[in-house]
Amino acid sequence: MDLKVSRTVKSTLLYMMVLLFLAFILLPYLWQFLTSIKPLAEISAIPAKWIPSTINVDYYFNVFQKHPFARYLLNSAIVSTVTTVVSILIGASASYALARLHFKGKKIVLLSILSISMFPTISTVSPLFLILKNMNLLNTYAGLVIPYTTFALPFSIWLLTNFFGQLPKGFEEAATIDGCSRLQTFFKIMLPLIKPATFSVGLLVFINSWNEYIYSLTFMTDDSMRTVPVGIALFPSNYELPWGDMAAASIVVTVPLIALVLMFQQKIIAGLTTGGIKG
Repeated sequence: MDLKVSRTVKSTLLYMMVLLFLAFILLPYLWQFLTSIKPLAEISAIPAKWIPSTINVDYYFNVFQKHPFARYLLNSAIVSTVTTVVSILIGASASYALARLHFKGKKIVLLSILSISMFPTISTVSPLFLILKNMNLLNTYAGLVIPYTTFALPFSIWLLTNFFGQLPKGFEEAATIDGCSRLQTFFKIMLPLIKPATFSVGLLVFINSWNEYIYSLTFMTDDSMRTVPVGIALFPSNYELPWGDMAAASIVVTVPLIALVLMFQQKIIAGLTTGGIKG
């Protein structure tokens, strides 16, 4: 009986800790959502009022009517999608080569690739700005895709190399016997086998690109080329701080990311929990 009670107490404590953790994580989003539907007078009320007296959806209309927010969403979607696709294609190719080729200094190469991602973003803004300016890439999608890909590749390569390294070599040998070239083996055999991993890495790259702020603020001076984080940051004017509009915009921006996670949650979990393929 004591053992049963002990297990019940442990389970109860575990559930309480999970609930507290979820509350800590979700509370800011709940507050932001409630702010986006509060009347203007209740947003800055002291003491703070959690539950709005009436539902106000005007802020959601303001986001699209007062600002080119649809354009910001389109820019973010294009840049994030292209960055993700390029990072996965190049990263998977490089990872496959690093996992299968044996040469001296391979660990040094991997560590060098990983070290690139350790540079603080702010330390690279000035040189990248000058490079993009000389190449006439400021205020272009390529002006963001190239820097984003540069910093997404080390992360992609490092993770995907581990997955490729755990795949049995028998697949490649069988493909070679069947007459597949190295390129056909990679695209038709090896890459599909790590599909869960590519989904997980791709989603993380997409989210990082979607949320990036400093490069977009620096390299995109044309309002029509700005991405969502910069667009929201520039909502305030000299005479107004539109908390309601900013809260509504943040909710709109978060919805696509939540939708992506829910759509591909099984693949993401599989990619994070399995190191290769099921036996």
